[in-house]
Amino acid sequence: MRRKPSPRAENLRRAVAVEAARIMAEHGIRDFLVAKRKAAQRFGVEDGAVLPKNLEIEEALAEYQRLFVPQLHAASLEAQRRAALRAMRWLEEFSPRIVGPVLAGTATEHASVQLHLFADRVETVALRLLDRRLAYEVIERRVKMNADRVLAFPGIVFHVDDQPIETTVFPTDGIRQAPASPLDGRPMRRADVEELEALLAVG
Repeated sequence: MRRKPSPRAENLRRAVAVEAARIMAEHGIRDFLVAKRKAAQRFGVEDGAVLPKNLEIEEALAEYQRLFVPQLHAASLEAQRRAALRAMRWLEEFSPRIVGPVLAGTATEHASVQLHLFADRVETVALRLLDRRLAYEVIERRVKMNADRVLAFPGIVFHVDDQPIETTVFPTDGIRQAPASPLDGRPMRRADVEELEALLAVG
């Protein structure tokens, strides 16, 4: 039978989550593990069992944004989502889906917009960006599909309205299987243009 954590351990776990969220918000760190390690170091935590899950840190990040930077967060999130919408409309033929913190609403002002595109060749996406006279960089992205499988896919990075856009280009049939979320390991939430438009209308 698994032992229930002590109140002290629970309080420490919560403190590490809050500190990791602050680090991500104030220093632009996007990697949960890096933020978690920095927060654990500050509190002298060496027991991995005390460390919070990524989902707990995201919840603490949302709370931080709501309490300390509500206006800044709302403005930066709207700018990120509007840039995402423009990019998705430009790349409509590749069935774009927005993912990650900008979709979830927890993106910091330092975050990039993350898009999934679906094409048989990354060059066809690059040609569309050239048509728009947009500078871009082709990169490789490693994507965790499930607990046992990590695959490499091409990606393209460019900017819209000064907002960095990071895309991952999957094969056309990749739209049927979303990668694992870094938060809880479940299939990542993806949203199309219509869903993003609805989010902007609500905001």
